[in-house]
Amino acid sequence: MSDRTDDADETHPHDVDDTPTVTCSRCDHEWDLAYELDDLEVGNQSFEQFAIDHMRHTGHFPDGVSPWVVSCRRCPEGDEFLSSHPARRWAETHARHTRHTVEIEHVDEETTVVAPD
Repeated sequence: MSDRTDDADETHPHDVDDTPTVTCSRCDHEWDLAYELDDLEVGNQSFEQFAIDHMRHTGHFPDGVSPWVVSCRRCPEGDEFLSSHPARRWAETHARHTRHTVEIEHVDEETTVVAPD
């Protein structure tokens, strides 16, 4: 065993770059989320914020993001969400207020139908 105490062997917390990154194969680009974390201060929601902003500016989501698509079977109302809870809340609220049947779709799940009570 060596008695060396070489600084090169030490890892300093400020030396670790653990900033999350997002890729988009359609844009052929990769971004780090430093802006969302440092400037916008959205913390744990930095990935979601980036994905939403990317969709607004490009018309598509970055790689690995599949929205929950909510659509009314009777009228043109609908929306997209990045998690199931707000999608279900939107569907239940729309069904309750309009008496319309609403579908919730996601690529990893079976389509769910929310009928008015």
